[in-house]
Amino acid sequence: MTERRRGLVYGVAAYGLWGIVPLFWKLLAGVDPVEVLAHRAVWGLFAFGALVWLASAGPRLRAALRDRRTLAVMAVSSALLAVNWGVFVGAVSSGHLLEASLGYFINPLVSVALGMIVLGERLRRLQWLAIACAVAGVVLLTWRAGRVPWISFVLAASFGGYGLVRKLARVDSLVGSTIETILMFPLAAVYLAVLAARGGGALGHAELSVSLLLVATGAVTAGPLLLFTSAARRLPLSTVGFLQYLAPTGQFLIAVLAFHEAFAPDKLVAFGMIWTGLIVFSIDLWRAPAR
Repeated sequence: MTERRRGLVYGVAAYGLWGIVPLFWKLLAGVDPVEVLAHRAVWGLFAFGALVWLASAGPRLRAALRDRRTLAVMAVSSALLAVNWGVFVGAVSSGHLLEASLGYFINPLVSVALGMIVLGERLRRLQWLAIACAVAGVVLLTWRAGRVPWISFVLAASFGGYGLVRKLARVDSLVGSTIETILMFPLAAVYLAVLAARGGGALGHAELSVSLLLVATGAVTAGPLLLFTSAARRLPLSTVGFLQYLAPTGQFLIAVLAFHEAFAPDKLVAFGMIWTGLIVFSIDLWRAPAR
């Protein structure tokens, strides 16, 4: 298997998991989104720490932590990731998963634009056709919303920027993700400590099942993120961004079928355009020779 196809497999796995993860976050709808974000950072560090130990990546992690440039780049990526996490969890818990899924439908267009403008990536004819279908679908979805979908735009911009930063970072996926959680950990730990000192917080006060779910946020966070960053280092940014459509498609289906959020049937036309673009782009990617 070529590195390009291996990256495609990693990307499909990452976005597939992100497509069904709202089912997990919905179980924590009774917990404040900021608290959930803090738990993701704290338990995510433990999850990534275990992966570093299993992969014997300690020397690489220590070397990266001594590199000021790497730390600066990872600080930017961790900030973008924290914004994305918080907004998405808040959208799920407040019943706005459809708007969040629209954000992730817009995100590939942001990634394609960043790939062309910043990295000088070029697209083939079939890829242009695929993007035209996707743009038409996103424009139609935005028009049907009848207002500026701020949740959608924040999610698209934050994760598109995150993908670009990770593409430019001089660290492998595991080390980079571990550094991100290391940078988030102090603030998250202080927040949870203050919350506990005031007698608040769900951990230890809510049902045992909720406490276990909060602890599990580390593994739920680490798995797809590690797969995503592995894909980002093997594929063009525009390709990574386009695979993003797998996640919001899953989120859309969950929002309508499981969470019963309001959805007009005529929106199926817009989603059909986007899915057509995804199929065309994926076929072109798989057939393309490795460079």
